[in-house]
Amino acid sequence: MFQLKTDPLTGKSEWIVIEEEEGGNEKQTTPKALLATTSYLDMLNDTRRNTAYRLAIDKTVTKPCHVLDIGHEYILNSGGTGLLSMMAARAMGLYDSKWSSTSNGLVTACESYLPMVKLMKKVLRANGMDGRICVINKRSDELEVGLDIPSRANVLVSEILDSELLGEGLIPTLQHAHDKLLVENPQTVPYRATTYGQLVECTYLRELHDLVHREAEASDGIHLSPSGMTGLLGIKQQQFALHCDAIKDEIKLLSEPFKVFDFDFWRRPESSREIELQVRATDDGTVHAIISWWSLQLDSEGTIFYSTAPSWICCPSDVKELKTNSLCSWNWCDHWKQTVWFTPRSGLPVFKDEKAQLHAVHSETSISYKFKTYLDNKEAAQLDLQTRDCQIVLSPERNALYGDGAWRSLMLNAIEKALCQIVHPLCLVADDSIFLVIAVARLSNTSHVIPLFPGIGKKGANYLQTVAATNGYTMDRIQFLKKKDLLSNLQDSHQRKINLFVAEPFYYGNDSVLPWQNLRFWKERTLLDPILSKDMLIMPCRGLLKACAMCLPDLWQSRRCLKEIEGFDHSIVNTTLGGCGGLPVTEESPFLPFFIWQCGETKILSEMATVMEFDFSEPMSSCSGKAQVQFRESGVCHGFVFWIDWVMDMDGSTILSTGPDKRHWKQGVKLLNEPVEVGNGGFSSIEIETFFDPSNGELSLLHAFLTNQR
Repeated sequence: MFQLKTDPLTGKSEWIVIEEEEGGNEKQTTPKALLATTSYLDMLNDTRRNTAYRLAIDKTVTKPCHVLDIGHEYILNSGGTGLLSMMAARAMGLYDSKWSSTSNGLVTACESYLPMVKLMKKVLRANGMDGRICVINKRSDELEVGLDIPSRANVLVSEILDSELLGEGLIPTLQHAHDKLLVENPQTVPYRATTYGQLVECTYLRELHDLVHREAEASDGIHLSPSGMTGLLGIKQQQFALHCDAIKDEIKLLSEPFKVFDFDFWRRPESSREIELQVRATDDGTVHAIISWWSLQLDSEGTIFYSTAPSWICCPSDVKELKTNSLCSWNWCDHWKQTVWFTPRSGLPVFKDEKAQLHAVHSETSISYKFKTYLDNKEAAQLDLQTRDCQIVLSPERNALYGDGAWRSLMLNAIEKALCQIVHPLCLVADDSIFLVIAVARLSNTSHVIPLFPGIGKKGANYLQTVAATNGYTMDRIQFLKKKDLLSNLQDSHQRKINLFVAEPFYYGNDSVLPWQNLRFWKERTLLDPILSKDMLIMPCRGLLKACAMCLPDLWQSRRCLKEIEGFDHSIVNTTLGGCGGLPVTEESPFLPFFIWQCGETKILSEMATVMEFDFSEPMSSCSGKAQVQFRESGVCHGFVFWIDWVMDMDGSTILSTGPDKRHWKQGVKLLNEPVEVGNGGFSSIEIETFFDPSNGELSLLHAFLTNQR
């Protein structure tokens, strides 16, 4: 099997070979990095989920002696570590010492991801379950009765759910299972899923999607989303996963929770449905978004439930599906969040006791909403057709950043300062920043701009042409060249050399990378050194790697090493899945990218110190740095948070921070193997030493806790 791996510093991808295990011999060929940053560990640490599934499986799965005449088979899609398979095997007695290969019960687990298959087999072996569970390295829709499995199954146990419920292919998977793999009227765990919604007002949620009005408020002459072209730049109309508890104090609830769709697992689902909802407003306000979640009824009797509802929806009496026995004691987890559907434009005004007409639709993979008030859908569709070749879809965080007046002002001031030092700017925009291209072209009539646009490519070129007149520049000052052509064209001694090199940095589609993996522009600067003028200005000119110690109990708990889960030993997965807590001395948890402000309970314990500095005016090279960071608060330290502050000008007066108090950027988190008590006469500081490897863009860390020296 091949696994695609991308180098963050070059953007180039390569296929890594992952070999099969043969003859029972262990081959250490599964790269840890392929699994260490996934959500498997977080999911397996979700005790509510584990307990709910165990209770439901114990209740649903009968012992083989009850079905000796027909036999039993269990199919688990997306098997993971085999936890649910082992629960099913135990429930029917296959875990007993008296088990023999002639037993009528059968458990089949299918998992398409080979690294996870290999890990699953190790877990099964560690629990004495190898041979009792048949593991098939295929997608469930690739299975055939008579070829892969001997007969149709009586029971389906599955967990193919994302935060929106449908995004991992729940509907087509169930359809194929009912058509090809299951008996008529099978038993299933879960039995049913129900989605809910709630109307909310929230300034932050408005910022995530309303670029048009926020840009108008900024009033700085840059028009990323010009009048009449609102579909040109913005977020996709879909539900976005978000930890809504992180903003609960900023949310004004404008309705009670309302049920949207039911999905029965025990029967073949429809591919799509529509429903008209009348949602009564509970207060005056502006609906900026619909917050959604789902509830699982895991057993057919309706006694075991699991919900992804936010903390303010804790088993409400008016929502029948969420009962006091629904295991609703809240614990933070990252694998399932709430979802947010943004209301078009700047929101929908509502008044108390009036009803908003809401049209809900689900496809095979998503749920969408539309308020009846908005009657300009034909116009929007027309615009989409006209602008499809130049339409750029942003993440909500990037969309919010482009509408942020303070960020725009900082960037424009830095660009103006640079342009004042250059008579005829030949500017290279090294990343995917349409903002910087427009800003340079608009602020200097003599400038020529070369955008690399490694991610948005031709769409970026078409976009710039579409907005040129509105932003006061002409396309003859924008030149699009591929990097190899750029080198050949400008290396001639008679050609002008680049005297302004800029980046935000922003790379399209790289929303889940570590801060130092955005140093791709530094790599480009190094490769393009022959065509850079000696007096070239670069923006940002430096990067300050910052760090602080933090209390992160929820995040640490979700990533902690596994021991026993519902009676099954999972300790063998810890190193592979990048756990923290209980790892061998020679192992450590990986750096992980997170929006710290969404990580449940958090507290900054130390000062924010500069650990290392990157000098972008020089070619990329290895870097190292050391800092002693003083603790300012007492508490339990679970790890360190790292980010980069971008120094935009040579005198260091314009600095863009991306720290843990900033919502638009992810930080890098290094969790400790074990939490450490700090302050209160104990450890007074921490010494942090970091090393940056330019060959792979990786950061390594050494640290030591220090006491007061007397």
